[in-house]
Amino acid sequence: MAHLRFNALQIAQSRQALPVPSPAERIADYFGVYTFTKDIMRTLLSPEAFGRISDAIDTGGRIDRDIADEVANALRSWAVSKGATHYTHWFQPLTGSTAEKHDSFFDIAGDGKAIEKFKGSALVQQEPDASSFPSGGLRNTFEARGYTGWDPSSPAFLMDNGAGGKTLCIPSVFISYTGEALDYKTPLLKALAALDKAATAACQYFDRNIDKVVPTLGIEQEYFLVDKALYVARPDLVMAGRTVFGHAPARGQQLEDHYFGTIPPRVNAFMVDFEFEALKLGIPVRTRHNEVAPGQFEVAPTFEEVNLAIDHNALLMDLMEKVAERHSLKVLFHEKPFAGINGSGKHNNWALGTDTGVNLLAPSSKPKETLRFIAFVVNVVKAVHDHADLLRASIASAGNEYRLGANEAPPAIMSIFLGETLTKALEDLENKSEISLNKGDNVYYKLGLNRIPALMRDNTDRNRTSPFAFTGNKFEFRAVGGGANSASTMIVLNTIVANQLIQFRRDMDARLDAGEKKELAVVEVLKQYYRDSKRILFEGNGYADEWVAEAERRGLSNIKSTPDALAVYLKPESLALFEKMGVMNHAEVEARYEIELEKYIKNVQIESRVMGDLATNHVVSTALKYMNQLSQTAKSLVDLDMVNEAQPVKGIIRELSGRVMTIKKNVEAMVEARKRANNIGNSAEMARLYATEVKDYFDVIRYEVDKLELLIDDEDWPLVKYREMLFVK
Repeated sequence: MAHLRFNALQIAQSRQALPVPSPAERIADYFGVYTFTKDIMRTLLSPEAFGRISDAIDTGGRIDRDIADEVANALRSWAVSKGATHYTHWFQPLTGSTAEKHDSFFDIAGDGKAIEKFKGSALVQQEPDASSFPSGGLRNTFEARGYTGWDPSSPAFLMDNGAGGKTLCIPSVFISYTGEALDYKTPLLKALAALDKAATAACQYFDRNIDKVVPTLGIEQEYFLVDKALYVARPDLVMAGRTVFGHAPARGQQLEDHYFGTIPPRVNAFMVDFEFEALKLGIPVRTRHNEVAPGQFEVAPTFEEVNLAIDHNALLMDLMEKVAERHSLKVLFHEKPFAGINGSGKHNNWALGTDTGVNLLAPSSKPKETLRFIAFVVNVVKAVHDHADLLRASIASAGNEYRLGANEAPPAIMSIFLGETLTKALEDLENKSEISLNKGDNVYYKLGLNRIPALMRDNTDRNRTSPFAFTGNKFEFRAVGGGANSASTMIVLNTIVANQLIQFRRDMDARLDAGEKKELAVVEVLKQYYRDSKRILFEGNGYADEWVAEAERRGLSNIKSTPDALAVYLKPESLALFEKMGVMNHAEVEARYEIELEKYIKNVQIESRVMGDLATNHVVSTALKYMNQLSQTAKSLVDLDMVNEAQPVKGIIRELSGRVMTIKKNVEAMVEARKRANNIGNSAEMARLYATEVKDYFDVIRYEVDKLELLIDDEDWPLVKYREMLFVK
C-alpha cells in the first residue's frame, strides 16, 4: 500500500495545467448558447405559442397540449441543430443529486424509414421508475410508476455527453403515481408561489403598483480539489467523501496565506474550463477565489430567481465534477472532508424583488420606502424566530453535523445579525414608536495617500459567524452545507416567510378595520413583532463559547444532533404549517423525514465500515509490520551489547502495541454497536444509536490512528497524508 501512495504522489506531482481555449473573445458571444432562452423561443414559435409559454413562465399560466406540441417541435429543431441526439427530463429526486433518463429523438416511421420525432406529450411528461428512488414509504418497492413533468419556468439546456453528442435536458418535477412529490422542485415551486402571493398582498400597504414578488438567490459554493491519483489512493474519500483518518500537517491554514491567494495553475485551468461550460449553459458565474483552508476554493454566480438558482447550482456541481475529470482532479463537496481545517458551506444569499424593479430588502432614504423595508425585515426576523428549529432541520445532514459549530461555521444555534445601523432603527421603533433609518452621508476613509481613490465605508460591518446575517440588501444563510441541495432550505425559508406575511396582513387588517391609520398600524404591528422576536438577534462572535451560554439563557435552541434536528419536521406545528401553506401534505413531510433519516443512517454506516476496514486492513497491519522491524532492531542492539540504546526502541514498540490494542478493541466494539443499531426496526431509534453509540467510537479510533501516523516510518505509512492531499496541486 505504501507503493500506491508514493506512486500516486509521483503521478500528481508530474501533472501540468491543461490549456483551455476560450470559446470566443467576449462572454456575450457564447453566454447561454446551450440554453433554450426566450429569445430563441421568440424566433421559433408562433406569436400565440410564444405568448402562452411566456405567460406560463411569468405568471404560472396553463400550457395546453397543442402549445406543447409546437414547443416540442421547436425544441427538437433547436437541439438537433446543436448536435443533440437524445432528450431527458432532468430532475432532482430526494437522493440529493440529479437524475436523468435519456431517450433518442430517433424513431421508425410506418414505412420503416428513420425519422426524428419529439412530441408535446414527451416534452410534458415522462415515466421513470419511481420504485428505484427514495419515497419514505409513500410507495411500495413493487409499485414502480412515477412521473416527471416539464417545468417551463426553468429553461431547457443542452448537456455535452463528452462522446461527440449532446442531450436536451428538460428541467422537471417528479411525482409518484398517487401524486405526492418525490423531489425537491415540486414543494419549492409551491413555496415560491405562496411567498409571491403573501408578499404581493403585503406590498399593497405600501405600493399598489406591485403585482408580483420574486424571491432571488445567489449561492456561494465552496469546495475542495484533490488530485485524482491521491483521491483514488484514499478509500475513505472514495467511499465516504471525507477522510476518517489523517493527522494535521505541520502547516494547515494557520498562516492564513491561502485565502484570496494566487490560484494554482492547474486549479485555475480547471476553473476557467468549467466557467466556460457554465456560461454556455446560461449559469452566470462571476467570482472565483481561494478559500481559507488549503486546497479549498469558491465559485459564486449572479443572483437569480430561486428556482433557477437552485437548478443552476445542481447543474454546476455536476458540471464541475465532469470538468475536473479532464484535469485529473476530484471535486469534494462534503461539508468536512478534512479534520482540523475549515469545511465547506453553500452560502444562500436571499432577497425579495418585485415586478417594479424594487428589492424589498434594500434600505431607502425615502420615508415610505423605509417603512416598507423595515416591515419586510421585521417579518423575516419574526419568521426565522418562530420557526428557527424548522430552519435548523432544513440544513441537517451527516456531513453538516461535522461542520456546524466547528469554530469555522455558524453554530447549530439559529441567530440573526442585522448590524448596528439596522438594530438601532428597530430599537427606536420599539422605544420611540418611530421609524428612522439614518443612512447618513457617505463616509470615506482617510488613508493619507493622495494617489489612492477615496474608499467608501458601508454603514455596518459584516458578521461571518452569524448563520443568518443581513448584509446590506439581502440575508445570507451561511449554515447550508456544501454538498446540500439548497431547495431543502429554500422550501422552509420561503414557506415560513410567506406564513408570517399572511399573519402580518391579518394583524394589519384588524387594526385598519378598527379605524387605525395605516402608518400607525404598521408601526404598532412591527413593534410587537420586534418585541416578540428580538432575542434571536445577536451581533457578537457566534463561534465563542460565551454565545452558547448566552443563547441558552435566551431560550434559543442548540440542536446539535441530525436525528434530533430532523425530528422537528414531525412536530404537529410543522406538519400543519406545510399543509396550510399548500407546500406539502402530512404524508410528503413525513416521507422526507424518513428519507433524510435513512440518508443519515447510511452515511454514518458507510463511514463506520470504511473506518473499520482502514483501521484493520491498512493501519493495524502496517503497525504490526513496523513493530516487527523495530523488534529486529532492538534485538540486534541487545546482541551488540547496546542495551541502553535498545530501550527507546522498545518504548516505541510498547506505544505502538498499546495503540494497536486500543484500535482493535474499539473497532470491535463499534462493529457490535452497529449490529445493535441495524437490528432496531424503528428508523428514529436506529438513527439515534448511530448518532451516539456508533459515532462515539469515531474520535477514539481516529485519535489512535493519527498518533500511529506520527510513529510509523513515513516510507511505510499506507495512506496519503493531509500535507500531500492539501498542498500537492
